Amino acid sequence: MEALIAEISRHNYLYYTLDQPELTDKEYDVLYDRLVRLERETGVVYPNSPTRRVGGELLIGFEPHRHKARLWSLDKAQNHEQLLAWLARVEKLVAQYNKDHEEDPLPQPTFVVELKFDGLTLNLTYEDGELVQAATRGNGVVGEGILPQVKTIRSIPLSIPYRDGVIEVQGEGLMFLSVLEEYNKTAADPLKNARNAAAGALRNLNTSVTASRHLDAFIYNVGYSDGIRFSNHREMVEFLKDNRFKVNSETHYYDSIEEVAEQVERIAEIRHGMDYLIDGAVVKVTDFRTREALGYTDKFPRWAVAFKFEAEEATTTLRSVSWEVGRTGKLTPVAKVDPVELAGVTVQNCTLNNIGDIERKNLKFGLGTLVYIRRSNDVIPEILGKATEETDGEEIVYPIVCPACGTPLELRGAHIFCPNRLGCRPQLIGRIAHFASRDAMDIETFSVATAEQLYESLGVNDPSGLYSLTLEQLLTLDRFGEKKAANLLAALEKSKERDLSSFLFALGIPNTGKKTTSVLAEHFRSLDRVMAATAEDLIALPDVGGIVADSIVSFFADPLMQESIARMRAAGVNPRMEEPEALPAAAEDSFFNGKTVVLTGTLSSMSRDEAGKKLERLGAKVTGSVSKKTDLVIAGESAGSKLIKARELGIAVIEDEEELLRLFRESGV
Repeated sequence: MEALIAEISRHNYLYYTLDQPELTDKEYDVLYDRLVRLERETGVVYPNSPTRRVGGELLIGFEPHRHKARLWSLDKAQNHEQLLAWLARVEKLVAQYNKDHEEDPLPQPTFVVELKFDGLTLNLTYEDGELVQAATRGNGVVGEGILPQVKTIRSIPLSIPYRDGVIEVQGEGLMFLSVLEEYNKTAADPLKNARNAAAGALRNLNTSVTASRHLDAFIYNVGYSDGIRFSNHREMVEFLKDNRFKVNSETHYYDSIEEVAEQVERIAEIRHGMDYLIDGAVVKVTDFRTREALGYTDKFPRWAVAFKFEAEEATTTLRSVSWEVGRTGKLTPVAKVDPVELAGVTVQNCTLNNIGDIERKNLKFGLGTLVYIRRSNDVIPEILGKATEETDGEEIVYPIVCPACGTPLELRGAHIFCPNRLGCRPQLIGRIAHFASRDAMDIETFSVATAEQLYESLGVNDPSGLYSLTLEQLLTLDRFGEKKAANLLAALEKSKERDLSSFLFALGIPNTGKKTTSVLAEHFRSLDRVMAATAEDLIALPDVGGIVADSIVSFFADPLMQESIARMRAAGVNPRMEEPEALPAAAEDSFFNGKTVVLTGTLSSMSRDEAGKKLERLGAKVTGSVSKKTDLVIAGESAGSKLIKARELGIAVIEDEEELLRLFRESGV
């Protein structure tokens, strides 16, 4: 127990004081939970145990600030059973209270569910309506004064309408992910993750550094007031909104724990689409009189619990890097790391993107050193950077010839390419597999293994070769019976009528994705017109810049591509565009007709996809990025860098969702 206390205290110092954590939250929780278990088993709690306090020490250079009311930590639940156990404790205490206060019993518990943000806790003090202090959590009783830094956060009001004495409100300082991405595009020293970026900015004595990171904050609690009281959480949230605090829209109220559990599951599913980091959900009893009756342990309020999600970041050791050749000839470095549990799976392989990524993350001499990795959206994990400042790791050696075919490689910007398009096996197989994939020609029963078989045994080295396959040829392949062969031929026949957008995506034009090929198909509406387009024609389209335009023109000017497309058309492949849906009668006069529109943030009444379809029906062009060509930005809750850029460019913005709905109604959608 003494050894655990020493280790946990060290990690508390690294995390809370220096902002230089060596452990992920999950790894820290393992140590902490072990100590809690030993204390429970032995009945012994040492005076210096980290379980006795919230944690954190003051940095020299900041003035200490004593909070008006203590900032509590939260007990945690990590599964449905632990959530039910928390509810059982709440209901037992409520029943005991009601037995002793029959004349004025507490109501049946109801609940509020909020997001558990992964940033830096802020405690803001307002006196007679003016912001007079801002502080970190510190040890829960005394924090560090960071008022000049917090004043750089534009979403935090410097004055509020409420002017009846002193109040303290709590929230979370955050760096939105889109803002982090934009920052890193031009940063001399890119930031590894949004949580550390926010914490480092708010605890930086140079406020210009804080301001440069464009931080944001959500406020979720009134911790102290000498002049106002609330009967429930909903009243408090309305007070915060009325006083111009930014309150997250994902705050929902429920009558049953079953509904609470469903909401927690929903948050876990949608969190990857959020523009900020969360690591769980917070469940609280809604009624404030019940909260007062339930009270606190020495560390936690009994009326709240944090439901923590599986960790998505970890530290491990980088062991080796191999180089994989893709369908475009680009080589991607794939890192092998020591196995580590991450988001419920064991991870051994991570992406490193390109050699520029390796250099930027200071990993050139990183073999054998500790690294941060992150896994999100069930994709291959990414290495974020070194977990230490060591420079004595072994060198990652960049290849000079293709590992698949031995051809000398070419360096194009931050990427390495194999130029052997006609004889490099992984390129040829990759192009065929991509052509047949679901978002492309959607050839059912097709797989990478099928592409490999066709290449090795039947010499199919181009997508056009798929349409000359015969039943007799397929029956010569291993594990190809008559039914499987017939199904593949039927799927190939069906694919001949795929729409133009899918066909263009299937071709694998460099620097284009599904969105760009949809724009091409919608604008030109025929394959011949796309193939004949000039760079000037293409640049005029939304989301198409000079590099993409040159890639498209060069692709269709290539004689090999022209021959391949000609063979497919001769075999009956006929990519077409459906006739556009008739516009509503009021569309021609619609406010949106002819405008280039960008959607950002979260809408409460519909999804962004639904809003985009409505806009397109009204004659608008919906694009994904803000530029000088953009006419209008529609900004929902938690809009980030796109809204900032729109304001910088002086582009019209609709931030009132009711106004958007009114315009839709007037236009007949």
